[in-house]
Amino acid sequence: MYGILEGTGFEVLDPRFEACFVGHARVERLWTGGRWLEGPAWFAPGRFVLFSDIPNNRMMRYDEASGQTCVFRQPSNNSNGNTVDNQGRLVTCEHGARRVTRTDFNGQTRVLADRFEGKRLNSPNDVVVKSDGTVWFTDPSYGIMHDYEGDYAEQEIAGCHVYCIDPETGRIARVADDFEKPNGLAFSPDESLLYIADTGATHKDGGPRHIRKFWVGADNALEDRGVFATCTNGLFDGFRVDRCGRIWTSAADGVHCYDPDGTLIGKIHLPELVSNLTFGGEKRNRLFITASSSLYAVYVTANGCKLG
Repeated sequence: MYGILEGTGFEVLDPRFEACFVGHARVERLWTGGRWLEGPAWFAPGRFVLFSDIPNNRMMRYDEASGQTCVFRQPSNNSNGNTVDNQGRLVTCEHGARRVTRTDFNGQTRVLADRFEGKRLNSPNDVVVKSDGTVWFTDPSYGIMHDYEGDYAEQEIAGCHVYCIDPETGRIARVADDFEKPNGLAFSPDESLLYIADTGATHKDGGPRHIRKFWVGADNALEDRGVFATCTNGLFDGFRVDRCGRIWTSAADGVHCYDPDGTLIGKIHLPELVSNLTFGGEKRNRLFITASSSLYAVYVTANGCKLG
């Protein structure tokens, strides 16, 4: 059955999407009151989601057991993207401090990256951790272009790039340097592919509004495999991959779901502009979605391929 299923938010564009949800599933709004929410990350032991409220300079915590939301950290250095590393620690991109940090179990914050070749980063945006412990992040200039999501400043690094941090040495390598505004990123389930969004259309007429695909070599070098998908409504921002390799990504009208072959198979419509999402819940089959001022959730029949 094609089209929007009334009252659910789900829109079927391809029969393959019908296997991704049950007919009585509904989108729920869990909390509202932010200005621009981003970076949801699921912490299974505590059954909570952390997410950023960038302009309000705070990080929020939604508790699944109680249904309550509270401030987790304020100030947060205008935190944006968050993820969970292989030990269950919080890794965060901070616009205000122009750095990537890790929060250890004792609450101490450690700087993983704030400079490349002696120059300050632009404003790290989104981050993912590979199974080998390497930390991959994007560094567009959104956080230093004005004072709304960070602090206005001149770029010290020419361009906006993608980086990888070696967990043993702390060495930072630039792995991609031909993006306008690199944004969300995620690995395929077997980590042979890395997907990276480019939202260059925000500040360049006719600029990119797509997700690109890269082959990941044994030495973590990237080989460009071209554009995976171009956004049909607004821009791709943050996204995650399920165990079957489908990409669930933010867009202007909600969440878009892509088959691994690049076909847009369905949508989950929301009343606000979607920025990011993550899989969570006990079985990793609940999508937590940040959209403008609110946190939403919906159960699907897909399972996230990893935490964070």
